[in-house]
Amino acid sequence: MPSTTPVLNVEAVCVRYGGVTAVDGVSFEVGPAEVFGLIGPNGAGKTSMIDALTGYTGVSGGQVIFRGRDITRTAPHKRARSGLARTFQSVELFDDLTVAENLAVAGTRITMASTLRDLVLPARDRDQEAIADALSLCGLEDVADSHPTELSHGRRKLVGVARALASRPALVLLDEPAAGLDTEESLELGRQLRKLPERGVAVLLVDHDMSLVLAACDRLLVLNFGRAIATGTPAEVQQDASVIAAYLGAP
Repeated sequence: MPSTTPVLNVEAVCVRYGGVTAVDGVSFEVGPAEVFGLIGPNGAGKTSMIDALTGYTGVSGGQVIFRGRDITRTAPHKRARSGLARTFQSVELFDDLTVAENLAVAGTRITMASTLRDLVLPARDRDQEAIADALSLCGLEDVADSHPTELSHGRRKLVGVARALASRPALVLLDEPAAGLDTEESLELGRQLRKLPERGVAVLLVDHDMSLVLAACDRLLVLNFGRAIATGTPAEVQQDASVIAAYLGAP
């Protein structure tokens, strides 16, 4: 029977920048086979939350539990090694490398031992299975040997997602993956995201594209001024009066 233990527990997390509170005592959990959405208006604290979860921003209060272990004070690179991956709003790819080579770079764990092996055996194989899986999950097999400059903006975004998946994470945090995509590209992104839990990868999605969020997510958490104002299924959140007033607007 598949595990139902949450892969991520966020317990009363606070993030402060000087006298400004960006995240104010927010709690939620993400299941191991779930696409969980984090939404809210600009300035609600969404990216600050992702930065806190991945260690790029310090936590002023609360705890972050990942796969049963407290990682609140763990360095970002150690969180990544433990299976917590992320994407960024801007897609920074190596344009002189192919798509597959971009994934190979991202999926390589740099250690002293791996560096010494590279000096002795520079042609050693990368984890080709992980790269192939990431390409398949994102529907990019046909462009594996293409360079990023040859791709549409939408497919470049998918390469960014695939790059995060090349390290075989248990949870991937996606920060505005649909930014700049047209409607069809956003729909395709949603279709690919729905495949991830089936392959053992949970997703925390932050995006302003409500069509994508409502179609792809199992549950949502809505932030406003750093505080959680609603949580539930997309249908429940759409009907929440506080969410309508703060974010969605009246029909």
